[in-house]
Amino acid sequence: MFPSSNFSFSPSSLFSAYASLTGFLMLFRSLFNDIVPERLRSYITDLLNRFFTPKSKNLTMVIDEMIGFKRNQVFDAAEVYLRNKIGPETARLRVGKLPKHKHFTISIVKGEEILDTFENCELRWSYIESENERSGKEKRSYELTFEKKLRDKVMNSYLSHVVAESEEIKRNLRAVKLYSKDVRASKDDDGMAGGGWGCINLEHPSTFETLAMDPGAKKKIIDDLERFLKRREFYKRVGKAWKRGYLLYGPPGTGKSSLIAAMANYLKFDVFDLDLSSIYDNAQLKSILLSTTNRSILVIEDIDCSSAEVVDREAEYQEYEEGYHGKVTLSGLLNFIDGLWSSFGDERIIVFTTNHKERLDPALLRPGRMDVHINMSYCTGLGFRTLVSNYLGLDGLNHPLCEEIEALIDSTEVTPAELAEELMQDDDTDVVLRGVVSFVENRKFETSKTKELEDSICKLHDGDEKHNGSKKKKKGKGKGKGKALG
Repeated sequence: MFPSSNFSFSPSSLFSAYASLTGFLMLFRSLFNDIVPERLRSYITDLLNRFFTPKSKNLTMVIDEMIGFKRNQVFDAAEVYLRNKIGPETARLRVGKLPKHKHFTISIVKGEEILDTFENCELRWSYIESENERSGKEKRSYELTFEKKLRDKVMNSYLSHVVAESEEIKRNLRAVKLYSKDVRASKDDDGMAGGGWGCINLEHPSTFETLAMDPGAKKKIIDDLERFLKRREFYKRVGKAWKRGYLLYGPPGTGKSSLIAAMANYLKFDVFDLDLSSIYDNAQLKSILLSTTNRSILVIEDIDCSSAEVVDREAEYQEYEEGYHGKVTLSGLLNFIDGLWSSFGDERIIVFTTNHKERLDPALLRPGRMDVHINMSYCTGLGFRTLVSNYLGLDGLNHPLCEEIEALIDSTEVTPAELAEELMQDDDTDVVLRGVVSFVENRKFETSKTKELEDSICKLHDGDEKHNGSKKKKKGKGKGKGKALG
């Protein structure tokens, strides 16, 4: 048996021990601060903190606004992407609107957090504002926190997803621009084109739903546009520039400009309106076209009229010999449409319009320059149904006069623009449709009379030619007999 021993501490002894330990620590701290250099103290402190602090299973990425003197693309993408991730738990938001934008922009402020999920993984975004120690300016950044095991997924997939989604959001929100060399560029323009292009917002309300075209023709155009957008790798694989050419031809008033606006609104592509008659020479043409942007539609209207300003290849050679170079040449235009310079930029659409397709140089019409030829013909019965829906808010089959009008329209030549004007003549639907019936009947009568007159003139012309031909034959016979007698 060992002797038992009892250990007991009185309150006074405990207090004395605590006071001694506190005094020692204060003395040690004072000596530590006075003797040990600041950098070494900081190093020892960090080392002790790391040793005693449990390791976190999370990783935090800091995404600064600037990288050197350039903006960080990931920061800009996150700012746009997180707008659609803001939930009801967010307490404070920053709201703004640019002068030419239709939508408000929202973003989180300092101290707020946003939770996001990606492929069943949770990620936390935080917005940070601090002062730059060197410049004293405000420094902005985002912090992205997630589990360390997700690092590869975030780097290889998630950040790319954020950038791609932000681009799609910006395309859907931004206003489509209409560019022209005749519009003065200003500091307020938020367009992206240089080269002296001025721009305004394209406010044209035309869509494929409101176009008075045959539904089958509209579907073909939409399918072709969708196929073009998805074929980036295809064009690269076959060695062709990622562009598409369209020729819209037909009488005036058949909706060529409306179709261009519908294409721009559908694709969210900016429109560049180019007047060839204002271009001095090939060098200026090249400079202007190179200043257009990707994801855009270049429009050259009335190319048959502009062709008068474009020197054909034979005249071009003659003027080159004479030392004159001050005009846009056909070969210069073709070189940009389908030559080496056509590979500049991506997702480009070129649209030509004409009222007279037969007047165009065959070199312009071949695939690779004008890939798709769209006949913008006179209005059809199905097209009229769309007009009635747009202007009167009716289904074309719901009114007894509509079937009669559709039959009349299919048997004559009348443009959608003319019918649209008739549909705006009155607020009373019955009055309007009776007026349309009268208008189309008059047009049909005028067309038949004009055709009869043209047929009569042709017959008279043919009769004169036959009469003159018989006279020449008789005269020839007479001359032949005279020679024989001689």
